Amino acid sequence: MVKTPINPSTNPSAIPQAPARKAEDYDTNILPPDCFDEVPEGMEAVDGELVEKTYMTLQHGNAQGNLYAEWRSYSRTSNQGGKAYVEVLCQTKEQKRRPDVSYVTEELHQAHGQPSTFPQSMPLIGEIASPDDSAEMLFEKAYEYLASGAEEVWILLPESKVAFIVLAERVLAFSGDQEIATQKVLKGFAIALSELFA
Repeated sequence: MVKTPINPSTNPSAIPQAPARKAEDYDTNILPPDCFDEVPEGMEAVDGELVEKTYMTLQHGNAQGNLYAEWRSYSRTSNQGGKAYVEVLCQTKEQKRRPDVSYVTEELHQAHGQPSTFPQSMPLIGEIASPDDSAEMLFEKAYEYLASGAEEVWILLPESKVAFIVLAERVLAFSGDQEIATQKVLKGFAIALSELFA
């Protein structure tokens, strides 16, 4: 079969025209109320202002990708279910944050579904330090997550190859070739720090 291109300048009636529609023809009531969020991609809502997440290095991206891939893979192979995410929006008591990496259990998925903004902190969160992040800010953010439903927050410092696990009752530190392992969520997951930062 030979196809002949349509030249609209010679035969405008050959192009099918959609019927004209007015704004009132669209029923916006069928859209779920949370189908869109007022916090744009790559930003967080902090103290009433939109703040852009910036200054991510190759080391930051590498650690973020490794952590996401490992949590995702382990949630499947261990049959614990749930899902790992990268930079999805969640509501803490004070702000709307985008953790670098997070894991949501199967139970929480059944309870909340997949809204555009998760209504609490994810149970397991990984924050990867950028060169302009202060330790104080990272730990403040970790405790904000813990106060809003998280059970365990990992803080990774790829430049110095050091990591912390922040729990409500204590903080664990890891360096060198030590193995870092989940404490409360995604039970049984462990990885050498050197592999995580490789």
